[in-house]
Formats: sequence, C-alpha cells, structure tokens
Amino acid sequence: MFNDFKPVDGRPVYIQLKEYLKKMITNGHLLEQQKLPSTRELSTLLSVSRNTVLTAYADLEQEGLIYAIKGKGNFVGRVETAKAASLQLNWEEKINELTMLADEMDLMKHGVRWDKGMIAFNSIAPDQKLFDVENFKRAFLTRMSIEGHIVLNYGYAKGFKPLIDYLLHYMEIKGVDISNKDVLITNGFTEGLDIVLSSLSKKSARILCENPTHQSALKLFRLHGFEIHGIEMDDDGINIPKLEDTLSNTDFDLAYLIPSYHNPTGIVTSSEKRMEVMRLMSKYQIPILEDGFNEELRYSGSHLAPFAAIAGNGNNVIYLSSFSKILFPGLRVGWVLADKELIYYLESMKRARTIHTSTLDQAVLYQYLHDGHFEKYLKRARSVYKKKYELAVHTCEQYLPFKRMTGDGGLHLFIELENHIDSRHLLKKCYQKGVVFSPGDVFYTNGKGSNTFRLGFSRLKEEDIVRGIKVIGDILKKEYGGS
Repeated sequence: MFNDFKPVDGRPVYIQLKEYLKKMITNGHLLEQQKLPSTRELSTLLSVSRNTVLTAYADLEQEGLIYAIKGKGNFVGRVETAKAASLQLNWEEKINELTMLADEMDLMKHGVRWDKGMIAFNSIAPDQKLFDVENFKRAFLTRMSIEGHIVLNYGYAKGFKPLIDYLLHYMEIKGVDISNKDVLITNGFTEGLDIVLSSLSKKSARILCENPTHQSALKLFRLHGFEIHGIEMDDDGINIPKLEDTLSNTDFDLAYLIPSYHNPTGIVTSSEKRMEVMRLMSKYQIPILEDGFNEELRYSGSHLAPFAAIAGNGNNVIYLSSFSKILFPGLRVGWVLADKELIYYLESMKRARTIHTSTLDQAVLYQYLHDGHFEKYLKRARSVYKKKYELAVHTCEQYLPFKRMTGDGGLHLFIELENHIDSRHLLKKCYQKGVVFSPGDVFYTNGKGSNTFRLGFSRLKEEDIVRGIKVIGDILKKEYGGS
C-alpha cells in the first residue's frame, strides 16, 4: 500500500499527499479505525519530509477524515462510503429542442477539425505572439496593490466604474454623443448580444442583417426564435435599394449590422451608405444593433464614424463591442453602449443571469488601458496585421482563381468562387494536404454561399499564409480547372 503515490513538480507535496490519502479513505481503501503509518514511517516509505506528512495529517484531521489518539497514532475516522444503487439516465431524451438546436449549430463540435501542424485559416483570433504580457503583468500588480481586497470580491452587475467611465470617454473620442448614454460590461460580445435579445420585446419576431453575417450572431438569433432576413452586400456595404424594398414591405424588431471590417466579408461600409442606413432605420423606427467588431484595425483610409456617432443625440443605436479580436480574448470583457434607460433594464437581466463580469478582469483591463499600453500595442498589432493582410491579398491574387474577393482590412478575407464550385468539397481536399479554412455557407442567412469561404490569417506565419493559399489554389485548378 502507498507505493503508487507519485508526486508531480510544481505543486506542494503535502497537498498531493493529503488528496491521495483522502481519495483512499473516501473510496474505502483505508477503512474506519484503521491505524495509519506514523509520520516518520510514512515519510521514509514515500521519500518525503516528515513535515510534509505532519501537515497532510493535520489537514485531514481538520476535515474530520482522521483522528489522533495521544501515544497511539493516527486512525481513519468514520466516513460514509456506501454507494446507492446505480441509475443510468438517457440524457439525450431529456435535452430540450433549444439545446439540440445549439448542438446542431456548434461548429467546434461539428465543424472541420484541425490538427497540430496544419495551416489553419479558420481562426480570426489575435496572434498570441503579439500579446503584451509584461505590461499586463504590471497592470495586474498595480491594480492588486491599489485595491486587491475589492477586485477579488463580488462586483456590480453594471460593471467596474472606472472601466465604464473609460469606455464612455473612448466612445466619445469616436464621435459618440454620450450625454444620455451608459455602458454595461459583459462577458464578451456574445453575452452582450444575448442579453439585448433577451431583454427586448418581440413583436414581429423578425431581425434584419447583412447576408452573409457573423455566425455566432446567427446562432443566437435562431436560439431566440427570430426569423432572419439577410440583405446581400455590395463592395461598399449593404445593398441600399434591396434594404429599402425589404423595409417597405416587412416589419422588423431589430437590425443587426457590422459596418467596419464586416465578418465574414471584411467589407467596410462607406460613409454614404452609413448615412442612408441611418435614414432608413429612422424612417421605419427600427433599433440598430451595431457590432463594433474590428473597428480599430484600420490600416489605411480615413476614419469612418460608427452608427452610434452618426445617431447624434438619438437613442436608436445599441453598440456592442469587446477587445477580444485585438487584445486579450481570454479576459472575456465586452460592453454594451446604449441609452441610459435601456442600460437600466439590461443591468437587471445581467444580474439575473451571471451576477457580474469578473471584477478582477475588468480592473486589470482598465489599468492596462489607463496606463496607455493599448495605444502602443495597437500600433504594433496594426503594423503586423497590415503586413499579413497585404501578403494574403497579393498571394490570393497570384494563386487563387476566384470570382470575387473582399476584405478592406481586419484579420480575414472572403473568397467567392465560381457558382459550380463547392467550398466544402474543396475543404475536404485541402484538409488532406494539411490546410483548413471556414466554409462560407455557415455565415449565410438563407443556406447559400456554398461557393464561398473565409480566410483568417491573423495567427499564421507569413510563410504559412503563402504556402496555404498556394495549396488551395493548386487544388482548385486541379479539381475545377482555371488558371
């Protein structure tokens, strides 16, 4: 007995020993009133210090698992180890339709799998090699020294006030009139969208968006029971005549739009079209859910004001964003900027669901932003991503026989092939050569897009971008012809 105890490095040995003995007791391998080896015996047997055994025994005694008799040693206490009759439920029969729908749309489970060593164009997450770890550590230590006892406790549903104030100022710099606006901090963009959709009434149960659009947003729309109407996009944004025609014939509860570095097309909506969209939404009294997405990743061209800025002192735009795609996605901090009255109600929905977003995460992010590190990081990230973007565009033009390519910046390109080409068939062939990408049909509201795919290049080395696009091009030419 005890010869299978194998401590691992990097964790206190006394805790490992305590957990080892506790497991033996609760599993019935050590019986009630059984005498344990003396601390000296066990330390010799396991080749650990006697103090390690003394500390482990003291903790087990405190938990009521063992007891000591003076002069006699340590003994196993009374622990209930009996097991009830086993019951095996069929959980699939107990899962509701909503969960089954979520599972069906779960690309992490049912999408293309990629293995280590593959060239993966299916991610648009930031390149972790760019992460400003040292300054983030400094921000963490600074904030902990200022108010560690506060940020480790429960926080407020609305969010960490210094971060809220920072974000209001941040949006004001973008041209947003914040005089009657407020911010709700969320666990990333997705929770913010979910809270908004959960809080607003459904009269028509219809939502309008660009087609294609963000796949995670589509999932939430369907889970919330919305009928989705997608409007196709031109190279400078949503098709205005089709948008106007749709609005004149159909009622909508909401419009969800991504005007900058649209996901998945990468298109930036022109300033003229932004004004037209705002005019139409005002005319038909439709709230806009504006996805801020990669707004900061502008490599060239003039600044374009978000819908939230164009709205002036109007209150029909709900702006959702996070720093996940450009900074630290592991923090899961996003925000909703909207009319104060709406935020008042969203706060209650947030509190009812998740109580609050991690105060520690919010506080450290605030300190990092406050200390000016974000601006420096963003300059470096823009430089790296711009180089990758320009390389991806040039390589696609050189090797891919595409029908249309869009992407004005950001972290991805969207490729449209000839109508007879199936991107999923292409993906299977590319997978065999160690290259994967995101098939475009998952982004469409109406099942179309079988001849499209998204190329995310943010996390790839420059040589892999070239090599991967060459592989896709070679297979395209071999399978479908073209030059």
